[in-house]
Amino acid sequence: MNSDRVLPNQRQHREGLTTATHDWTMVKAGTLIEKQILVTIDADATVEDACEVLLKNGITSAPVYDSSRSMYVGMFDYGDLMTYILLLLKKMEVPLEDQTMEMRDLIQRTSRSQNVPVKLASDLSGKDPFCTVLPETRLGGVVHDFGTGIHRVAVMDAEGNMKGILSQSSTLDYLMRHLSEYPQLQSVMQKSLQQCGLTNNRVLSVNGEEKVLDALISMSTNGVSSLAVLDDQGMLLGNISMTDIKHIMKNLRTSWLWISCFQLVCKIRLSHGVESGEDQYPILDVNAKSTFGYTLSKLQATKAHRMWVVNDSGCAVGVVSLTDVFRVLSRLIDE
Repeated sequence: MNSDRVLPNQRQHREGLTTATHDWTMVKAGTLIEKQILVTIDADATVEDACEVLLKNGITSAPVYDSSRSMYVGMFDYGDLMTYILLLLKKMEVPLEDQTMEMRDLIQRTSRSQNVPVKLASDLSGKDPFCTVLPETRLGGVVHDFGTGIHRVAVMDAEGNMKGILSQSSTLDYLMRHLSEYPQLQSVMQKSLQQCGLTNNRVLSVNGEEKVLDALISMSTNGVSSLAVLDDQGMLLGNISMTDIKHIMKNLRTSWLWISCFQLVCKIRLSHGVESGEDQYPILDVNAKSTFGYTLSKLQATKAHRMWVVNDSGCAVGVVSLTDVFRVLSRLIDE
């Protein structure tokens, strides 16, 4: 586990905000996870079994619990799995001075083809440290922290009992479902992405002909969780992300690591159609004139973590991530 940081459980609010009849910033974090069924992973389970837990429950991350120490030791997600795969295939090198004891143990075990317990791989990517908030934490405070790049927080009571996981995605879903109750949000929802300053983010991409494994290496090197898949003219063909590893791990389709990114996009679209019965796979794009509200609705409907901004020719010119969304909402609180 890289860190155990307790986020602020309260933010200072202006008088006008705190006395509003419907103030979304004052909703308690515990409210958003009341009906959540908490899924945990045993610390001694293998990385492969931990991945199976994520697949079976349709989730992207879960807390890792060490019963011998009666404590949570971190989180395990697809980012950690990607790092594990790259270390396993010797496609990633970590300087000795940056290696934790757990990482050294993991590297030694993989070199000997031994099973690796997930407690060694939790928080391996170093991108999503284990952060906690109290159930009484106000949503405004959580939104501020999501705007800094934190993707999820564990909601734990004062006794250290975990009540649930609050993520960027679940928070967005809550706000969109209750949007009519929060008049303070109506104005920003009508603004265009351009007006919100969300059209100039750099696009990190991969050519559709490049291998999936090369895309994973690029994501790891650049510290991102997704890449746009483009053709030779820069046209958006699709998207490849860390969570797509689940399609590779399902039935251990490791050979998919060596197919092209465009082939993977096509295979995922095909499997999505078979599983959902839908002919269409959602295209994760918007344009600079799309409203903030429309973009959020599309993120909510597709359960995606980002939308690619394309121009009139269909070329990717920007990207809007959930972190960008919460940065805009955070500015709204501060205004």
